[in-house]
Amino acid sequence: MTVAPASPGFSTTVEALRLREWQLGPGRPTLVMDQFSADDFNVVVDDRADVHVSSKDGRFYLGWFPLGRPGTDGEGWKIAVTGTAKVRGYQVSFDTETPAEIVAATVARVLETARRV
Repeated sequence: MTVAPASPGFSTTVEALRLREWQLGPGRPTLVMDQFSADDFNVVVDDRADVHVSSKDGRFYLGWFPLGRPGTDGEGWKIAVTGTAKVRGYQVSFDTETPAEIVAATVARVLETARRV
């Protein structure tokens, strides 16, 4: 019996299907919080130890809820950017167990897109 050689893309496909080890668990929230300076952002820690960060102009908000945001099912992070009269804003939520590295990367990208007016 003769077996045809695998196509060049076959080994790449097999590699893509292999099991991987994924990062799990909340990690270190300081990776997210260390991106904010007191010059540009207000930080408030409330009585539940939830952390709220807002830009000085009030258009950006980040909330960290280590025990889950009240009234939600396990929401641990909330990012919101307020829109304008012509363009709607947006919001993104992450679970309490989302790795902080993923939230930090998202926050970094949001902050990179901001420009002073």
